[in-house]
Parts: sequence; C-alpha cells; structure tokens
Amino acid sequence: RVQLVESGGGSVQSGGSLRLSCAASGYPWSTYCMGWFRQAPGQEREGVAIIDSEGDTRYADSVKGRFTLSQDKAKNTVYLQMNNLQPEDTAMYFCAMDVWIPVEWWFLATKYTNWGQGTQVTVSS
Repeated sequence: RVQLVESGGGSVQSGGSLRLSCAASGYPWSTYCMGWFRQAPGQEREGVAIIDSEGDTRYADSVKGRFTLSQDKAKNTVYLQMNNLQPEDTAMYFCAMDVWIPVEWWFLATKYTNWGQGTQVTVSS
C-alpha cells in the first residue's frame, strides 16, 4: 500500500522559511500526482502545490513566488520550500499522492486517496 511520510514542519516568525519533505513508498504507478494540501482549524483542506511524474508543477495563487515544490525521483521524495512565510500560512500540511489525474483536478482533495499524517506549520507575527 502507498505510504507517505512527512517531515519538516515547525514554528517560525513571519518572513521565515521552512522546508517540508514527503517520502513515498509502495505506489504502483509510473505516472502520478503528488504534493501538498493544508488545512487550518475550521477551514476546508486546500491545495498548495502539486507536481506530476513529468515535473509539471502548479501552485495556489496564495503561495506563488514564495513556495517551491520539487521532487527527487531517486528518493521518491517531494520537497516544499516555503519562504517568506506569513501568519495566514499557519495550518496542518498534508502530503497527498495518487495516480495521474487531469491538471484541472489537481487541487481537489477528493481526488486523492493517499495521505500522509500531516505536519504542523505555525507562523507567528
């Protein structure tokens, strides 16, 4: 079965940086989508950044220019570099992965059946 192991969350001050990692194992697909969603208390889970097996990447408008998603295929790992973090970035961040889906669905949480346990990111002003 697919396993996603996340790391790298923490607490920073506004303007700081963090890097999240998500290591995948047990997946059967050669083409896939993988990336990050986040969920703040009382809010819906929202897509942050997704990358596919070909390296195509999409970002939510709220993080463009600040977050960078990359992947190391040899390690089956994706990395989310988060710079200039703001208090509104505070949330639980979840790694998600599934077989490749059309790009217009990438930020729909319901399209992903495999999730990590989540890692907390807290940004103080």
